[in-house]
Amino acid sequence: MTAPRYHITGIGNAIVDVLARTGDDFLSRHDMRKGSMTLIDSVQAEAIYGAMPPGIEASGGSVANSCAVAAMLGAEVAFFGKTADDQLGAVFRHDMHVLGIHYPTRPAVGRDATARCLILITPDGQRTMNTDLGAAVSFGIDDLDSGIIAESAVLYLEGYLFDPPAAQAAFWSAAKVARSSGRQVAISLSDAFCVDRHRGNFQALVEQYADIVVANEAEICSLFEQNDFASAAEIAARFARIAVLTRGADGSVILADGKCYEIAAAPTNVVDTTGAGDAYAAGFLTAYTHGAPLQDCGALASKTAALAISSIGARPARAALVALAPTRQAKDNAPARLHPNRTV
Repeated sequence: MTAPRYHITGIGNAIVDVLARTGDDFLSRHDMRKGSMTLIDSVQAEAIYGAMPPGIEASGGSVANSCAVAAMLGAEVAFFGKTADDQLGAVFRHDMHVLGIHYPTRPAVGRDATARCLILITPDGQRTMNTDLGAAVSFGIDDLDSGIIAESAVLYLEGYLFDPPAAQAAFWSAAKVARSSGRQVAISLSDAFCVDRHRGNFQALVEQYADIVVANEAEICSLFEQNDFASAAEIAARFARIAVLTRGADGSVILADGKCYEIAAAPTNVVDTTGAGDAYAAGFLTAYTHGAPLQDCGALASKTAALAISSIGARPARAALVALAPTRQAKDNAPARLHPNRTV
């Protein structure tokens, strides 16, 4: 098998985030459940957007965030996700290219607008997300490039994109390509409510294709319908070769080959928890695809997540991430060649 061109290829929602600080009263007035992600339509999005205080806008999406952070950590990355042919879509594409991420997905023309996620950050650092998926839901098998998937060490799939039937079909197709090419498949469960909606299909995809499952405590308990984390983790270890399970301030555990690696949460000042799990996954997958031991993968993931929650937004500053990048020894495992269109 030839050396991969990319460390990670992600498939997920291409979203522009709108972040603003609010009090708990704002959530109550708009009937929002703190810490949740709710799918909304364009009318609801306009109403919430109009009521939000001033904030910031930045390219986002769960796996897109992971890909961005991984690229800043030095990984070679590709990403598939659908935008519209509009201003926000152009912003998203520009942001991915600036980070050196190969982003070949063609924008949708004459359809819904580019997806946006309205994120309300309360004083305790919790984020409550309201997402209008727009053009992102039109992603399908035709948007895949089998050649890129076959040349990626790890294919990383976003659970949030599991709702549209066309995207589900694309996930199965992409996973088959990765497996037939001798590559690995990682799946992020993304959200407990998303798992609730598609539990059977999630379980089947994990059982048949997942080398790595990335989930938080609520998500893994939902997937296996368990009331306690220990029971859910035990089942996860039987389903996937590696289970990467985060527990917030209690750190994380990595289960593989009958072993349990306990990873402490890195100390930090919590400002905004947006993207903490995305950054954790980026740190883990970057270290993993550079050949690091699992304990070291977890350590880098924990530090990366700590950086993410110490500032507003899902993507830490590039300079801070560069300082955490894998060592020269790890970089000896880098893909054999870059994509010819790569920009830095």
